[in-house]
Amino acid sequence: MRHATVALATLWLGLGLAGAQAQAPPAAQAEGAPAASAASGEGPTEVVQNAAQGMLGELDKDRDAFRRDPEKVRQLIDKYLLPHFDTQYSATLVLGRHWRTATPEQRKRFVDAFYQSLLNNYGSALVEFTAERLKIYPNKADPDAKLVTVRTEVKRANGDRVAVNYYLRRTPQGWKAWDVVIDGISYVNSYRTDFGEQIEAQGLDAVIKRLESGERPEAIGRQAGRKS
Repeated sequence: MRHATVALATLWLGLGLAGAQAQAPPAAQAEGAPAASAASGEGPTEVVQNAAQGMLGELDKDRDAFRRDPEKVRQLIDKYLLPHFDTQYSATLVLGRHWRTATPEQRKRFVDAFYQSLLNNYGSALVEFTAERLKIYPNKADPDAKLVTVRTEVKRANGDRVAVNYYLRRTPQGWKAWDVVIDGISYVNSYRTDFGEQIEAQGLDAVIKRLESGERPEAIGRQAGRKS
């Protein structure tokens, strides 16, 4: 269950990076895909709730089919999660000053490799995520607030409960998530630290190559950096 929880959180974060270089893929724009929260009038809690419920509802129809076909999982993520992530904001926070100095080609390679790594490592675990283990708390933020936190709780198979909070900001297109915090750990901050240290040690191209080779993003910061 831990992997399913991490899958949901990190995929949301990965979508923020992946979308920074491109429009939502066709699956996210297809008939039946969720409308932008601005158009639908969704509040921040509804954005998280509707995205989760829509995705889990489709998974429940035929989980075996999603287990057999990773591409179906990708389409599901594109349809329900991608439209609700603040792409540029999340991407620039994760890479920090390295985003500003990266070339357009490096930015694209990084976000593509990061997203693919998340999908490859966590996509299958997401199939095991079930609605009865997810609780979303009502949001009581000021209606004029620009930034809000939507608190959720995930129940693991052993009964332990894990706090998973989504940080959202108001945009012209409606409420969009830009960070996910699990048990008090911010994934934006964690990845910024891990990637930043390794970029300083190895260079951005080397870190990109490690992601492209299939290395898990969270493993990047665990290894001592060496100039390539």
